[in-house]
Amino acid sequence: MTSQRKNIFVFGLDDFHRADLESLPRAGEFCFHQLLTFEEATRADLHPTDEMLPKAQRILEEFDGSVDGVITHWDFPSTVMTPILRKRLDQPGPSVEAALMCEHKYWSRVEQKRVAPDVVPPFAAVNPFADEPLSDLDLDFPFWLKPVTAHSSNLGFLIEDRKDFEKALPKIRDNIHLFGEPVNHLMGYADIPEEIEGIDGYHCIAEAIISKGRQCTLEGYRYQGEFEIYGVVDTIRDRHVQSVLSRYQYPSSVPRDTQERMKETATAILDGFGYDDAPFNVEFYWDRDSDELALLEINGRISQSHCPLFALVDGASHQQVVIDLALGERPQPPHRQGDHKVAAKFMMRVFEDGVVAHAPGPGDEKLLEERFPEARFECHVSDGQSLDELPFQDSYSYNIADVYLGGEDQHELLEKYEETKQLIPLEILRRPEII
Repeated sequence: MTSQRKNIFVFGLDDFHRADLESLPRAGEFCFHQLLTFEEATRADLHPTDEMLPKAQRILEEFDGSVDGVITHWDFPSTVMTPILRKRLDQPGPSVEAALMCEHKYWSRVEQKRVAPDVVPPFAAVNPFADEPLSDLDLDFPFWLKPVTAHSSNLGFLIEDRKDFEKALPKIRDNIHLFGEPVNHLMGYADIPEEIEGIDGYHCIAEAIISKGRQCTLEGYRYQGEFEIYGVVDTIRDRHVQSVLSRYQYPSSVPRDTQERMKETATAILDGFGYDDAPFNVEFYWDRDSDELALLEINGRISQSHCPLFALVDGASHQQVVIDLALGERPQPPHRQGDHKVAAKFMMRVFEDGVVAHAPGPGDEKLLEERFPEARFECHVSDGQSLDELPFQDSYSYNIADVYLGGEDQHELLEKYEETKQLIPLEILRRPEII
């Protein structure tokens, strides 16, 4: 009966991810409720956190029933609002400080370096509003420059020389408030160390480039002090623009002993964070030639992009892990019980601005699913839309659609994707072609 089900509130729950949740083997045990709309939960630039956090609190307080769990699979600010609400509900979860250590990239690097300096690249804080931001930067070109908190590589730039820096600076100054204001508001809920207090959301972090080698992500959790890594996913980047993601592929082909070293490093760092009773993912680079590891970043959430991949290969989305932890239960994710040996999320991108002349509709998606029954397609654009209107894109491309596919091996996956691009009619008019 519905009254016996656990009520799980999900930040920004949309139809695509509701389908993931409702396909879980134990879905009948839960009722899933939207906590804020997708836009409210993810667009802090349009919906300030000082308004959204109280609104979420009111939704929970006014709910006629038990609030058994609050979860998110989205990035900032939901990753920090979630532990704030859990604390008020006296439910398990990480501290606000631990959540912020994952989101505030400079604070995160400082703590990472204390525990595992060998995997942390040289880094420095940058005040983009200083008269001479480069004057105090003790870091050689080239380097990555990005806000201390952002997502999807938004406002992230590869800085090869002073000219690149001067070109990126106006864009950062004009847009960093989209993240700066909500970061500063949520930092007010935490006990911030003195060395971090002055590096607020209006700062950037500069990092030496660590993009050499194979990139992969460890998906795991900590439950009452015990760490578990249940899956490793490869990240394949565009061969021409290394900052741009091409696809995620599961399971990883990185050697097992290397994965174990990653696990040991991630465990030590998150232990240093004091991170507990919550999911996480940790991104590494592995240089095959030198056998060295480099830590890219730590996220205090699962990757929602990986959910269908775990379902295709293991038999269930790892959203069940998130639910179990929110309920104070030890997760027991399935392993290799799915219908496919490998799975991938392909990100369809274009590298020039333009206008969508034709976007696929439900009939096109149905045709794709008839050809590949496991396929899922998520389009991010509509007819007549200008690509520069898409929110939170990286600085070098536009992610116009995603497609999830399963197969027996990588060769089959790539063949299916090539056929998918022929089946899906997605036409973009480049700016010079628009009259």
